[in-house]
Amino acid sequence: MTSITSVELNYLVFRYLQESGFAHSAFALGYEAGINKSPIDGNLVPPGALVTFVQKGLQYLEMEANLNFQSDTDLEEDFSFIQPVDLITKDVYQLRQMIKEKRRILQKDKDKDKEIDKEHEGERGRVREKERHEREKEREKDRERTEKDKQQEKQHEEHNERDMVTDQEDRINATHEGNGVSGVKHEGPEPMDISTNSSSQAYQIPSSDTLVLEGHTSEVCACAWSPTGSLLASGSGDSTARIWTISDGSSGSGMRNSLVNVLVLKHVKGRTNEKSKDVTTLDWNGEGTLLATGSYDGQARIWNTNGELRSTLSKHKGPIFSLKWNKKGDYLLTGSCDKTAIVWDVKSEECKQQFEFHKGPTLDVDWRNNVSFATSSTDSMIHVFKIGESHPSRTFSGHQGEVNCVKWDPTGSLLASCSDDISAKIWSLKHDKHVHDFREHSKEIYTIRWSPTGPGTNNPNQQLVLASASFDSTVKLWDVDSGNLLCTLNGHREPVYSVAFSPNGEYLASGSLDRSMHVWSLKESKIVKTYTGNGGIFEVCWNKEGDKIAACFANNTVCVLDFRM
Repeated sequence: MTSITSVELNYLVFRYLQESGFAHSAFALGYEAGINKSPIDGNLVPPGALVTFVQKGLQYLEMEANLNFQSDTDLEEDFSFIQPVDLITKDVYQLRQMIKEKRRILQKDKDKDKEIDKEHEGERGRVREKERHEREKEREKDRERTEKDKQQEKQHEEHNERDMVTDQEDRINATHEGNGVSGVKHEGPEPMDISTNSSSQAYQIPSSDTLVLEGHTSEVCACAWSPTGSLLASGSGDSTARIWTISDGSSGSGMRNSLVNVLVLKHVKGRTNEKSKDVTTLDWNGEGTLLATGSYDGQARIWNTNGELRSTLSKHKGPIFSLKWNKKGDYLLTGSCDKTAIVWDVKSEECKQQFEFHKGPTLDVDWRNNVSFATSSTDSMIHVFKIGESHPSRTFSGHQGEVNCVKWDPTGSLLASCSDDISAKIWSLKHDKHVHDFREHSKEIYTIRWSPTGPGTNNPNQQLVLASASFDSTVKLWDVDSGNLLCTLNGHREPVYSVAFSPNGEYLASGSLDRSMHVWSLKESKIVKTYTGNGGIFEVCWNKEGDKIAACFANNTVCVLDFRM
């Protein structure tokens, strides 16, 4: 029996369509993609194959073969999916009818999405939705949850009507879980409730202490303060990163008198193919002299503080989801949708070593020290690598879903991870199995952060704590010595995408899609400051002094908040 390769089959399809009179440039692109092989498995790529990305409410993408057709007005249309068998068995007229019908259905669903939730429209940022073919299932589940939540809200309001609770949605409470008991959730009268009706104004950060930075033309998905100065970097879906110089004003204690200068770091010239240049991640080196950015186009770029492009690092074959400098500053680590991680020699601007062991997109990377690091992936695995070694020095398996984030503790002895399987875990290089398995969240855990406390830190007398943020709208704090849940921070009403500890370890900032950022006192487990913006929050971060917090929003802005207790 004679067999043909995917390249040969692509050529046959290409010639068939060409001879049938369908002379569209997309098919030439499809043929070229077929020669280069699919980035997923090397099999046939349908003509016009393109990579599409969507927001995750946890971060990654599926590479899927699509056919992109332009309307007569040359406006951008949704992708239409066509199977290879359709291309072979159907004539051009039938294909066009299929495309027209599927486009109509996609547009109808798109309109429904806008009506259901305008807030989530266009949110891509760091987080990416699950594969496109699963998205329809998730939409239906979300509709059911929304209806269920509305019914529960109505019942709750009726139940508490006699107590004249007129603003139940804005209740803020801090629930103590008990130091010695893990996973016990208190209900009824025990949680401490803080009514926004009586005290929200006291907690709300005033406008005089807020500075709204405008200029981005798409959602801002990443932000980071320089570790040494007053520079704030932001990355956006508008194909730019920006470096803001923020200095305190000469008069007044608030932010309104601050002086601001901005440098725009363009990742594309003109407006051609801008969507492939969205800035997904960024990180400062330890000296605060260089800023690295990662983009959808698979390239990492290094900029100086004057906004000049110093290096362009090109080897990945897919979007870069995570990027980190090592402490010494001689290596840059990147993780990509192409399933690999690369260590770059910054001085020579070359790939030092590429690690190809994951079976799915690499979602996060984190240095343990100057030569060793961990990676996580959609394949549920965690690998620990060392530069110069050809295989992982350790592989951790135990998660049952995509591992969204990995973080080493301040001393590099413990590794924390969180996953779509609704668990966070603690790992040690001394053990093959996890040391702790935290399962008190009720939905996917998007991110985790270690406190800057404990032995080996600037706050050695304070307890080391792990914070986890989840789609269940809560933040949980964990005692990593005992494995117990310390407390649950209830204050948000939608998924929490980002948490950040203050430099002194006494406060925690959390940002959510509910448009609010809360600052929690960890001693009291309660909100001490809050700020509400005009869009979902993707990331929050503190400056080195701990007196300013930055938050980046889905409405294209970055807010700098003055925090002085």
